[in-house]
Amino acid sequence: MIMVLYMIYYPPHLKYVAASEHEDNHDMRPSSSPIKKPIKRAEWNLSIILSWVVVVHIILISFTTFFLLLTATPSPSPSLPLPKQVLSWATFLGVSSAILAAIQYAPQIAHTYRHKVVGALSIPMMCIQTPGAILMVTSIALRPGTNWTSWITFAVAGVMQGTLLVMCIFWKVRQQRLGIDDFGHSLASPSPSASGGSTYDSNSRGEEEVPGLVTGEGDDPTAVSMALAAALESAVETDLRVQSDSRIDAAQAEDSERTPLLGNTTKDNEAEGRETNHGWFGWLRR
Repeated sequence: MIMVLYMIYYPPHLKYVAASEHEDNHDMRPSSSPIKKPIKRAEWNLSIILSWVVVVHIILISFTTFFLLLTATPSPSPSLPLPKQVLSWATFLGVSSAILAAIQYAPQIAHTYRHKVVGALSIPMMCIQTPGAILMVTSIALRPGTNWTSWITFAVAGVMQGTLLVMCIFWKVRQQRLGIDDFGHSLASPSPSASGGSTYDSNSRGEEEVPGLVTGEGDDPTAVSMALAAALESAVETDLRVQSDSRIDAAQAEDSERTPLLGNTTKDNEAEGRETNHGWFGWLRR
């Protein structure tokens, strides 16, 4: 059930690689197909493979177990309540389950030791499960005629989980001494700036965070944030207008470059003379 829930609630945004991550900028050839198949991340691909391995393992184990129980001949000796084949298969299952239990906890122990933080592990849950494993092993081992392979799995799981619990308690104490949380983030409040102001944490009020915003004692952080946003918007508009004016000036300069320095003076003089004569004759007509 843990495996099924893990696969169902695996974060969707962590399943596939984003287009920007696997896009090859050097390959400028057009793609033959417009639709590209999404690329699975290594962790998600490994989860799928291991899930299929577990399913196949369950099917094979179940089939072999029922086959031996239904086909094995009963043992004539009263000291052997089950056939020899069934006992050998049960021993194999007990040893293999102990090995799988060790493999199950080994990556988590290595991960916790390497990062030196508790992370998402629950210390109260492990405080319940570790003594529960001890009671489980004791109750099974004290039953008469019980094979050691029946309780070895719970013993290995209890030892591994106890190791993880001790490690998490040690890291918890270390986190409190360093002032960090279970994920390594600082728990210290924002320190005041050199000018005597205090850094405004806009997330505490549910507002948009403004990195580096510093306010004084008598300033309203919300008003300062709004004024900063308005000033930024005005600066962007001014920059856009300046860029537009520069483009217009460049276009005019280009037109002036294309205009010949010496125009058609004859045509210009004739046109000017016509305008002048027209003006004099008009004055005479009056």
